[in-house]
Order: sequence, then structure tokens, then C-alpha cells
Amino acid sequence: MKNFIALMVCFCLAIPAQAGRLDRKTADFIGANMIAIYYHEFGHALIDIMKLPIFGQEEDAADVLSVVLIHDLFDEENAVRIAYATAFGFLGDLDIDAAEREDVDYWDVHGPDLQRYYTFVCLFVGANLDEREHMARDLKLPPGRLETCQEEFELANNSWGPVIDKLVKNGAGSSIRYLVDHRIGETGKLAADVLRAEVTAMNSDMSLPKRLLVRVEPCGTVNAFYDPKLREIIMCTEFAEFLEDVAPR
Repeated sequence: MKNFIALMVCFCLAIPAQAGRLDRKTADFIGANMIAIYYHEFGHALIDIMKLPIFGQEEDAADVLSVVLIHDLFDEENAVRIAYATAFGFLGDLDIDAAEREDVDYWDVHGPDLQRYYTFVCLFVGANLDEREHMARDLKLPPGRLETCQEEFELANNSWGPVIDKLVKNGAGSSIRYLVDHRIGETGKLAADVLRAEVTAMNSDMSLPKRLLVRVEPCGTVNAFYDPKLREIIMCTEFAEFLEDVAPR
């Protein structure tokens, strides 16, 4: 898939030049995680709109698409920056050791955060093992898992790659619409600007078979989700505010 998609938006340019009271590292952390979360929800949208067969948990499939898009749509430097931030986003305000002691809701449709963390790291490192093996050490991916990461990414790319290629072959368009609520604070505005850039970039490179609306708005809860009845991705500004709170200092 990489050869078919141009670099859509340089991450360092997606963050507003003036982030106000937010320091650059915190702004980057928020922006990177909002991109990864948006790609995850975009996965749900594609599964619904294109009636894609999913063998296993849909949440896992959406996580996988997020990794594939981060790897394919950004140059190496920015992809790595986004990947580090996203990995820490899975941990929240915990380190790995503390996360291992956390209670886990095994009934939830989402996998445990720590498992999603390791899978994300494994897939991203496996996408370019020669240049990213140091990330496995930095992010404490066990050597036993690292052995399979290249093959795991190849499987992921073989699954999602043809789907994205088909959208790219449709050409540019305006199938993804964007709407932002005016009732957002500074952190929400930063997230909204990043997501607006992502939607614009996607429309310049691909077209979906049906319209998709991406909305950024207050929801009253920390969340992001896809609504199949309305074909809408809702990115809650509370999620951006949560990311500000848990950003590594």
C-alpha cells in the first residue's frame, strides 16, 4: 500500500504553530493520539460502509488499521513520533509495571489496554524492523514477541492494504465531511485542527463509496466512536482533555 499513497500530512505541520498554554511536547502527544484514535474509528467506518468481513474482534481489526495508516501515511520521523505517543496513550497515566497490576474488564469488547499497547508496538516495529528495533527495547516489548512482529505486520498489511488501495484508486473527492462544534476549549481546538488536516488530506487522496461525517464536539464523557446508523465518527473533545492530563511530563 505504501507505494500508492502520498505523504498525506506532515505531523509537525498538523499541530498549530501556537498551542497557547500547552507546551510543544504535550501538544504533540495530544495530536498524535487523536490521529491514532481517528484512524481506529475510521477502521470501524470502513468495516461498516464497505461491509468488510472481520475474523475476530472488530476492535482489534480497527487497532490494526491505525498502525497500518500511521506507517504508510507519514515519513519515518513523524511516524515514529506518533507511534511513541500512541503507545504511551494506551498506558494512560501508568507505567508498564503499574499497568500490569491494574484490574482488567475481560468482558469488554476492547482488549486490555496493556495488550493493545504491546500489539501496537509489535506491529509498528515489525513494519520496519531494521530501523525500529530500538523502539522495542525502549517500550519494553519482550524479545519473544519481537520474533513474530515482522510477520504480524505483513499479515496486517495484506489484510488492510487492498482495502485502502481500492479507496485510493477511486481518486480524490469529498466523501469525508468534517464538522466541529463551536463549544470547544483550547485543547479541543488543537484536536479539531489536527483532525481537520487529516480529513482534508484523506479527501485529497481517496474517496469512500458512501459519505462519512467526522464530528468534533463535547460529549460529556471521554470517548470517540463510530455511529453506523448515521455514518458518523464522533471525536469527543473530552478525550483531548484527558490526553492533556496524562501526557508524559
